[in-house]
Amino acid sequence: MGKVKRSIYDVLRGSFLTDPSSFKNWKILLFIMVLGLCMITSAHRADGKVMEIAKLNKMKRKLRAEYVDTGTILMRMKMESNIRQKVKSRGILPSKTSPQKIRITHKKD
Repeated sequence: MGKVKRSIYDVLRGSFLTDPSSFKNWKILLFIMVLGLCMITSAHRADGKVMEIAKLNKMKRKLRAEYVDTGTILMRMKMESNIRQKVKSRGILPSKTSPQKIRITHKKD
């Protein structure tokens, strides 16, 4: 067997991990595994945050729509025609005379 074939065969068989001088290989493999675990953990956290941001944006749009709807209902309730109609059912009618300005003067003693 050639030297290249033998080294490929040793790698596939895993003999590079069982040799007496393989301690340096184990250190590198453990380091790579720790880095891989850190990368997987950070990717999962980033995905979770993206999903939470999407959920919060959806809730924000829903609350904004509710706010606009409530504001529209309030504006309709404040309209003079709507108020006249509601007080008319209680027997209160608009005044026939126009309002007058009232002035208050204070006398200094």
